[in-house]
Amino acid sequence: MQGRSGGSFEAAELLNSLGKAVIATSLDGTVEFWNQAAERLYGWTAQEAIGQNIGDLAVPEQSQDVAGDIMEAVRKGGSWSGGFLVRRKDGTMFPALVTDSGIYRDGRLVGIVGISINIGRTVLPMLERSSDAALMLRSDAVVTYASPAVRQLFGWDDAALLGRSIVPLIHPDDRRDLAGFLERVVTVPGAHAPVELRVRQEGDYVWAEAALTNLLDDPEVRGVVCNLRPSIRREAFDAAEERARQLQTALDSRVVIEQAKGYLVATEGLTPDEAFGVIRDHARRNRLRTHDVCRAVLAGERLMPGPSRRPAEHPTASEA
Repeated sequence: MQGRSGGSFEAAELLNSLGKAVIATSLDGTVEFWNQAAERLYGWTAQEAIGQNIGDLAVPEQSQDVAGDIMEAVRKGGSWSGGFLVRRKDGTMFPALVTDSGIYRDGRLVGIVGISINIGRTVLPMLERSSDAALMLRSDAVVTYASPAVRQLFGWDDAALLGRSIVPLIHPDDRRDLAGFLERVVTVPGAHAPVELRVRQEGDYVWAEAALTNLLDDPEVRGVVCNLRPSIRREAFDAAEERARQLQTALDSRVVIEQAKGYLVATEGLTPDEAFGVIRDHARRNRLRTHDVCRAVLAGERLMPGPSRRPAEHPTASEA
């Protein structure tokens, strides 16, 4: 390669100076070039990698479908760039930002060159410090990164999420809404207003707030950042609803008791306290709830034996 001043540079020198992993393969995936940054990033030396299939070296099972998409894009004369889950020599996986393009000779596609960096050097340190459960998603909702907080907040295995779709973690009734939301997000760069949806948590579902930021056009990210946190507003709403339900149940029970007492006062000539004594004694003897005995009284059932004349006590919660 000839420089402007007449000096010459070897291609390998230039590619090694980039600081990014550069890998060139034939069309069948055989590695032809593997620079020093690729050695550091993937753990394989150039001597070990050259002549091997790139899929065997660095592409885990979860990324096989994406690898097919890359080949299709390059064969059509384009390039592919995005978040891609890759594997090191030691078997560990990490999300990489990968850009692949075709190598042409005399107008004919003869190979593929890819440049990759560890996304962890850019946005992931910030996501790992977040108190939210942070996910990096492809545009098809497949997870390329999950922060440690996903385990703390929702009990998810962050390593097991990699390369998997987030959809199975969403309540079936909310999946259509999520699909529509994600479709809108990927068409408009930047942050989007959060939505509430139910996510799986230890065999059940809880309400969460999901905030999505489209960074697909960011050359150092190429993904959608999803911040998940338990929905405080929804939790407060559900708690208020449960309290209202409990109060309504208590009110309904008291109304039934007063109606049953009134019925006995009118039909048996008892005082209100005596009427409740009859109800209470019948419930205790027969191990029934006071509320159920009152409903039986209102249905016309006679309480036997005769009424008690002891002073009545207020019903306990369990009796009512």
